[in-house]
Amino acid sequence: MRDDQTPSRRDFLGASLATAGGLGLAACASPAAQGSPGPGAGLLRAGDRVLFQGDSITDAGRSRERAAEANAQAALGGGYAWFAAAGLLVGHPAEQLQVWNRGISGNKVFQLADRWQQDCLELKPDLLSILIGVNDIWHTKNGKYDGTVATYARDYDALLTRTRAALPDVRLVICEPFVLRCGAIDDSWFPEFDHYRAAARDVADRHRARWVPFQAMFDAAIAYAPPEHWAKDGVHPSAAGAALMAQTWLDVVTG
Repeated sequence: MRDDQTPSRRDFLGASLATAGGLGLAACASPAAQGSPGPGAGLLRAGDRVLFQGDSITDAGRSRERAAEANAQAALGGGYAWFAAAGLLVGHPAEQLQVWNRGISGNKVFQLADRWQQDCLELKPDLLSILIGVNDIWHTKNGKYDGTVATYARDYDALLTRTRAALPDVRLVICEPFVLRCGAIDDSWFPEFDHYRAAARDVADRHRARWVPFQAMFDAAIAYAPPEHWAKDGVHPSAAGAALMAQTWLDVVTG
């Protein structure tokens, strides 16, 4: 699937139903992950170290005690990062991939930067996937942060510049920040949130990163199930939402 495409109706319903039935692996095993293209066809290479970074959407209850273990479900959490990792490991068993998750709930871009040396650069990922942005706006609404879109764009650009300097060969994946109009999300989020999305896309383009269109994906998904089905509070995905995210991520990264 190209970066600007969204999954088909079959993909949406398949991801949702498979997850509801307890088959998260089937949901995230997209056509691109089911084997045919080898790791050279997309971003993956044999022996890659893959790192997911972000906030609570990526964190998804991962175990801190087992964080150093590659490919362990407890260390990868219960969200899209785990589903995507499972898809990678099932779809590419011969490639000996190592996958880690270092998302931390509540993080904004500057907090990623504060822990970047230990939680990214020292891990030396070959493929780095980042989903960050919703807290950079959400925490301004509850008075816990005074950042702006310009702050977000500046901090994100600086983080990726630092990453490229330390890891010049890293393959970057930037995931689109997303919200659904339900739960905590009301009209007061717009159009400001769209500016954060645009800033993330601009940073991705500037740093030659692969783009994962999560907002476009969910905008299409609500034609088949209401927003609450995918993320009850409008921010944190349900199992169905996480499986759909993983499928889309895999299509972009392995396609």
